[in-house]
Amino acid sequence: MSTPFCRLVAVLGFTLLFFPGFPLAAEETVSDGYPCMVETSVWMVANLLPDPPDFYQLSLGYQLDDKNSIFLNGITWKYPAPIGIPIWDSAFESPDEEYPGYVRAFGLGVGYQRFIWNGLFASLYAIPFIQNFYNGEDQHIQSGFQLYLQTQFGYQINLFKGRLFIKPAIYANYWPVNTNFPEAFKEKEKGWPNYSFEPHLNIGFSF
Repeated sequence: MSTPFCRLVAVLGFTLLFFPGFPLAAEETVSDGYPCMVETSVWMVANLLPDPPDFYQLSLGYQLDDKNSIFLNGITWKYPAPIGIPIWDSAFESPDEEYPGYVRAFGLGVGYQRFIWNGLFASLYAIPFIQNFYNGEDQHIQSGFQLYLQTQFGYQINLFKGRLFIKPAIYANYWPVNTNFPEAFKEKEKGWPNYSFEPHLNIGFSF
């Protein structure tokens, strides 16, 4: 994902998170009569860039009551460098930090979301990933396992009586388990944390 694009989405995410009434007015938090939800990330537009991350996400949710929801979250993406590099760091997207290849990850996890006040929510996710490692010739080397834990703080903007919603949020990510990295990949991981913070923007509908 290009650095200018990352800067742009960061500004957009913070703007929508802290000024949720602009330019759209939030409606009621709960969508009456529509307990099921489907949502995805707007950042999938990055797949249209010249060097796409091949990032795809689809979440299926069910509203337990007016405060609580549960989710099943499927996600896959490709990354060529340690994901612990902050997007504001000068090393982000530096060729010197890239692996001698890339990682393709496939994950399916579960999440819990609770509305705290009006549209303000907090969520917890646990996503196990199978990670496939590829060398510079696009050949599969080996596979590993990653446990990805995520905390989300955001604001849900409901439109059309809750049938459509937008969710700007800040994510705090932590991966305490990251197994079977090739040695050459592991060298690139040294010095970078196993956590990250990033803005997100999801969109979905209820039915």
